[in-house]
Amino acid sequence: MRLKCLLAAIALSTTLPAFADSTLLNVSYDVMRDFYKDYNPAFAKYWKTKSGEDITLQMSHGGSSKQARSVIDGLQADVVTMNQHNDIDAIADKAKLLPADWAKRLPNDAAPFTSLQVLIVRKGNPKGIKDWNDLTKPGVGVIVPNPKTSGNGRYTYLAAWGYAAKLPGGNDAKAREFVASVFKNIPVLDAGGRAATTTFMQRQIGDVLVTFENEAEMIAKEFGRGNFEVIYPSVSIEAEPPVAIVDKVVDKKGTRKQAEEYLKYLWSPAGQEIAAQNYLRPRDKTIAAKYAKQFPAIKLFAIEEFGGWQKAQKTHFEDGAIYDQISASIAKR
Repeated sequence: MRLKCLLAAIALSTTLPAFADSTLLNVSYDVMRDFYKDYNPAFAKYWKTKSGEDITLQMSHGGSSKQARSVIDGLQADVVTMNQHNDIDAIADKAKLLPADWAKRLPNDAAPFTSLQVLIVRKGNPKGIKDWNDLTKPGVGVIVPNPKTSGNGRYTYLAAWGYAAKLPGGNDAKAREFVASVFKNIPVLDAGGRAATTTFMQRQIGDVLVTFENEAEMIAKEFGRGNFEVIYPSVSIEAEPPVAIVDKVVDKKGTRKQAEEYLKYLWSPAGQEIAAQNYLRPRDKTIAAKYAKQFPAIKLFAIEEFGGWQKAQKTHFEDGAIYDQISASIAKR
């Protein structure tokens, strides 16, 4: 009997893999689809070499705030990769799935690369759009995702606000009036950035799409470089898309080690190279220098000018705040 048990144990050890497979779910925002299509296979190969373990990387994409709400409501994300800190703060605050100081656990306040808002116009730029002020002109259709559901939309709103506030004689009252003039020209509000791109490129609605710089490269890959032009405004807001482990999920699933490595690899030379190839501005200075020609220098301001994301959310985007007031005033016109 002992011999049979020993032989069975030996046979079992030779048929089972040395390491069990693991699966991570990355709940992310719309515009990062193409980046993670490139990044995930690279990480899986790296992790296999390092650990001997096969890993399955699953993705969920949508408007950043809608995605955060899904995690709060129970979607079992091992990691979240959003486009603004406030969405991850909401997961920490409302669902207690990770600590409030989550951004301090990784470099650069947990943002491995940056981006900014640019203006995508149709071939030949028939409406002559050059800067934010052109978005207020009569007859100019502006495509922006909904700031209530999309961080992309919030960045656009704040970029336009900051532009107006920085003009000679600018102040909050004039900025509010300017933003209202921009949003008055929006014919449809999609839930997320990729849906807004579809509205602009496939449905051919609007004259200008405002979106992240890296979305322009996706449009080029899918629709061809000759079908649109990228306009860099005189000033824009710096986007710092953060990443975080969802502690309670990884501890329940036993995937903390894999999730930590998955996020840390974003700062590796390989991860930074993939970011640059997808038109995300890398943190690595060597790689940034290598790709400098594809990233025009532009004057940027930070979310700190609005008091940080939590204050900006409360002032502008919570129910009944300034954005809702602007929307209500537009609806009455």
